[in-house]
Amino acid sequence: MAARFLLFAHTGRRQALEALGKVVDELCARGVQAAILDSQAEAIIGNPESPAELVRAMSDGRVLRVNPNDAGRGSDLVLVLGGDGTILRASEIARNHDVPLHGVNLGHVGFLAESEAEELSCTVERLLAGEHQIDARATLEVNVYDAQRRFVGSSWALNEAALEKLERQHMVNVAIEIDRRPVSAFGCDAVLLATSTGSTAYAFSAGGPVIWPEVEALTVIPLAAHALFARPLVLGKSSTVAVELSEDNRHGAALTLDGARCLPVAPGGRVEAKISDRPVRFARLNMAPFADRLVSKFKLPVEGWRGRG
Repeated sequence: MAARFLLFAHTGRRQALEALGKVVDELCARGVQAAILDSQAEAIIGNPESPAELVRAMSDGRVLRVNPNDAGRGSDLVLVLGGDGTILRASEIARNHDVPLHGVNLGHVGFLAESEAEELSCTVERLLAGEHQIDARATLEVNVYDAQRRFVGSSWALNEAALEKLERQHMVNVAIEIDRRPVSAFGCDAVLLATSTGSTAYAFSAGGPVIWPEVEALTVIPLAAHALFARPLVLGKSSTVAVELSEDNRHGAALTLDGARCLPVAPGGRVEAKISDRPVRFARLNMAPFADRLVSKFKLPVEGWRGRG
């Protein structure tokens, strides 16, 4: 049985707060320590829509309050209550401390979530019983350099890194390099660098292929490119992609990672990305094939399928 669950919720949604209260009750009844970020506890206490019993639990010590730097330390699992955006925010803690993450979907599509809100009590019971399997999802390691190739900063992404224009009226001019060889150059609205996990998110909306999660691939997808050849490229685990920003982009560009973290890219700057050695580990209870998940989440038509008989 797990000693501690770190709880991470969308504190602005009543449904998430009610679900959080149920999880706290379940864990306390089983003698398992529930922990939560200080900032989330304060948000819950200050929210007039928070259930009264949950506010008391945040105030009387039943829920351990932790700071972000130590949040994952000592926890056996990060349990997330919310949509994909909430799961992406929680994944930073899970990855930093190598703690498995399990998402309960309270959003819309919820591709990253493993469970639904209606199954919450059963989900907690099965996780505590250790019935889950660990699924390691590849992440991107991303570095940014200036025009003189001096290191500017680094970050990572579970879904995608998006190099996007800053001026609505102008395209961003880029050159694409794969494994230190030039491949193409064009003007575009953005370039997405996506993982297999991210292939069903922003990259999917941009026309990229759906890639099965166990494939450690890096996809390069130009958005609205003014070019004859601007098809998505799918790279293997050993490849490195670089996107160079031409110096005539006067205002530079922005590199956004998982829709949350952001790094500026100056004119003439360079973004390098590859598959990281550090994944995000998901605790899975649903062992259904990915094809079934795809059909369910996207509501794909499968009428006429007869199978093997």
